[in-house]
Amino acid sequence: MNAGNNPYGKNQKPDLEAALFLAGVCGQTYVQYNNKEDGLFLVPRTYALTGEITASAYDSRPERFGFVIQSEQCAVMAFRGTGSAVDWVSDFIAQQTLYRPVRNAGQTHKGFTDIYMSARDNIFALLGRLPAELPLFITGHSLGGSLATLAALDIARNTPFSSPIVYTYGAPRVGDPKFVQTYNYCVPTHWRFQNEHDIVPHLPPLVYQSPRTKQTYFYLHVKGEVPRSFRMGSVSANHILDSYFADLAKEQPLVAASMCAEPPGWCPEAEA
Repeated sequence: MNAGNNPYGKNQKPDLEAALFLAGVCGQTYVQYNNKEDGLFLVPRTYALTGEITASAYDSRPERFGFVIQSEQCAVMAFRGTGSAVDWVSDFIAQQTLYRPVRNAGQTHKGFTDIYMSARDNIFALLGRLPAELPLFITGHSLGGSLATLAALDIARNTPFSSPIVYTYGAPRVGDPKFVQTYNYCVPTHWRFQNEHDIVPHLPPLVYQSPRTKQTYFYLHVKGEVPRSFRMGSVSANHILDSYFADLAKEQPLVAASMCAEPPGWCPEAEA
């Protein structure tokens, strides 16, 4: 991926080649998580691993949630989606909490935010290993898209990487109107790929009432929606990362074929 194809916020449309590549990178976050013993995954050609991201979900046990990789052209921070029953508990803690990394930035989903905050020191340490002039892409699928969003505002405001380039896939809503307003102002480029038949981007609902406290919370999406439309035969298949990758690959089959050739097995494989 050539970072020069995406000069921060100047493009009016997403770079579909970058979107395909970053979806492939997201696929490897699941490979990393599923390899419980060593967390091994495939790194794209010309990239090297900077380090892995660990975070704690509901029961406070650390899990692998992604990684940072870098090349001479750019760095990529990638977050995985839900991978365990504990993650699902965090997904459904939809009450809101103050977004502490940035002052007056509103409130965000407590379950997602707790996971991000548990990884924050790790993330900042990894950023400290990168050249400050290197363009930074942040990406994630599903829950990982939420973590990418929470990270992007923090990074844009509190690190030298003030213009991160964000690509997310099938991500749920993250915060209240104040958070979205702050995010949209501070993060110059966010492309949010959303399948109209995927239920997850419609969660939490725009108006959410906590069944426990009866308090009402308001949720909005951040900017940059890239609408997609594909049906893969089931509710889960309409959401999985493999399906988003397959949908993008249909538009650029030659690029996909070249990308998937090296290293072999790197690309996600969609279900039939």
